[in-house]
Amino acid sequence: MRADVFLVDAGLATTRSQAQRLIGAGVEWRLFDSAPWTKVVKNGDDIPTGAEVRLLDDAEARYVSRGGLKLEGALKQAGVAVSGRQCLDVGQSTGGFTHCLLGQGASLVVGVDVGHDQVHALVRDDPRVVCLEGINARALTPEVLTHAWEAAWSDVVEEDDDDREPEAPYAWMRNGGVVEDDYDDSDDVKDEDVDNFESDRAAQAEARAAEGPRLQRRPEFEGRPVSPTFELIVGDLSFISLTLVLPALVPLLARGGDLLLLVKPQFELQPAQVGKGGIVRDPALYAVVEQRLRDACAALGLQVRAWFDSPIAGGDGNREFFIHATLS
Repeated sequence: MRADVFLVDAGLATTRSQAQRLIGAGVEWRLFDSAPWTKVVKNGDDIPTGAEVRLLDDAEARYVSRGGLKLEGALKQAGVAVSGRQCLDVGQSTGGFTHCLLGQGASLVVGVDVGHDQVHALVRDDPRVVCLEGINARALTPEVLTHAWEAAWSDVVEEDDDDREPEAPYAWMRNGGVVEDDYDDSDDVKDEDVDNFESDRAAQAEARAAEGPRLQRRPEFEGRPVSPTFELIVGDLSFISLTLVLPALVPLLARGGDLLLLVKPQFELQPAQVGKGGIVRDPALYAVVEQRLRDACAALGLQVRAWFDSPIAGGDGNREFFIHATLS
């Protein structure tokens, strides 16, 4: 079996791309205890079924994506504590940042992403994780987040159709349709009463539709608070400038809280400033990006504590940075 496929099937890597990075860092295999170890040289090298495999450097395998390694290094460099804190992961994607936060003792991680069905099961199934999908980070508000969070912890209560009928629409119908000569129709409902009844029922249905579905908390989440205030916000966003997202994040950040965001310069510059293949080739532009983000933070009342290179290089060849800011 191909080495990269073998590592994924064996649960040593979550994706083939991660497996290939592990192979680059060093992978060996053997068929029995006394056999010599054989080094995997290429991704397509064959590893026999049933072979024992060891990773010479398992850093890539610690998290469901290499984003976890980026955040791990950034937290250390910025001196940001995670243990016991409620965190928000913006641009959750497969969950590398969330995985790192969990490993460092986060009490709860709410992940937001515009996409769907991307979060790795290992992260999604953790009881400390809330995955909110289909939400544009730029449109985040405490109200939007609260509603989505509540929906994630609840089931929709099916509403019964309103099949009521007006009382005694036609009294004579109670007599099997037989109308006596002396039948008194004074108790029969009038046509306008039927019209009013139908109009009232339609108005109630319209009001229920406007309110949205009625939610009921699932038992395992009963009593747990939904609070859209976070002591730590992290993020790894693509195809949007952080200057457009920061205004939505500040109302969600607790006083004294930390903001630690991955900066991808290619998304902070104008198209003419970015080279072929989306690579920023002029190093002077990095200072432009830094100043632009520092100015955006200052305008929102954030204090920039640090700006530094990402501990792990971007996979596309671009240089990446982290910005650390606080709200006092």
